[in-house]
Amino acid sequence: MMKKLTALALIAITLTACKKETKTITRVDPKTGKTETVTVEVSPEEAAKPKAIADSSGIYKQKFILEKGTTYPLVSYQREIQSFTSPDGKTMNGTNETTDEMSVTVNDFKDNLYDLTLNLIGKRMSSSANGKTVVIDTKQAAPKEEGLKMNYLVSKGLAGNKLNVKMDAYGNIRSVTGFESVYNNLRKAVAGTIKDKKQQDALIENFKAGFNEAMMKEQLSKNLKLFPAKGAKIGEKWTTSEDIDPSGKLKQTLTFTLLKVEDGKAEIDVKGTIPSKSDKQSKDGMTHTMSMGGSESGKIIVDENTGWLLNQNLSVKTNQKESLSDGKQTQSMTKNSTTSIIINPSYK
Repeated sequence: MMKKLTALALIAITLTACKKETKTITRVDPKTGKTETVTVEVSPEEAAKPKAIADSSGIYKQKFILEKGTTYPLVSYQREIQSFTSPDGKTMNGTNETTDEMSVTVNDFKDNLYDLTLNLIGKRMSSSANGKTVVIDTKQAAPKEEGLKMNYLVSKGLAGNKLNVKMDAYGNIRSVTGFESVYNNLRKAVAGTIKDKKQQDALIENFKAGFNEAMMKEQLSKNLKLFPAKGAKIGEKWTTSEDIDPSGKLKQTLTFTLLKVEDGKAEIDVKGTIPSKSDKQSKDGMTHTMSMGGSESGKIIVDENTGWLLNQNLSVKTNQKESLSDGKQTQSMTKNSTTSIIINPSYK
């Protein structure tokens, strides 16, 4: 009798160990656009593991659960394909590509604050037009074209530098430091070409205007803090708006939709419109007219377990038209461009 009880106990233990837990998830059906709720199986280990993208009463919020000593990728790739039609009807095409290779290493986590190192690994730029391609790559030798050497030296001066980042568990960037070291290394990189100290100072000051703490905090926030602070339900939309001209009159609005959180990933849909802008000016009997507009769309995928950005793939399309008229004859030019903006392009 005891042996039978033992055998039954073993069977019960085995069944318990193999038992799958379930969870209910809500997602947007990509074919119908309707929100659906389904039940899926998860292992007890997975169910017990804390999630960075956590569900509380149907509202998902983002936090970061990063592992000390681990390095996370943050590679930015941009490709712009342009098509230009001149007044005589001829069409020219060109492609510009830029890759900024970066990564983030977790040094410590204390008092709800991450101590991170932002590694500036390298930069590659290429431009192709009329059957010719020119390349600037910090991992390669300097280009032969004189006009590209200064850009190469600046990019080379940046490669290999590190910045220190303090970020809380919810993706708020508290500080980015270490810029003075970057500026000094850049000065050393161009010193062999630019001998005059005043010219060096002017170059560094110009560089500082586009590479500083405020700029880097904004860039990191855009790439990492991807959910609204209040959280979002499946199918819920939220918007962001930013100026796209110095006057502040022209703004671009992006609409985000949380499509689903499942299989270890959160998926966000992105759509936006670049507002149409037109301008008309007349002088000396000539009238110059310009109009432009565009759209943006794509997806963002976030790791459910760490909160880290796995992949962002956005497409921005713009159309621009210009015309010049003297009242009798009109010459027109058009420029269309499609820009792909991808974070972590190696993601599968």
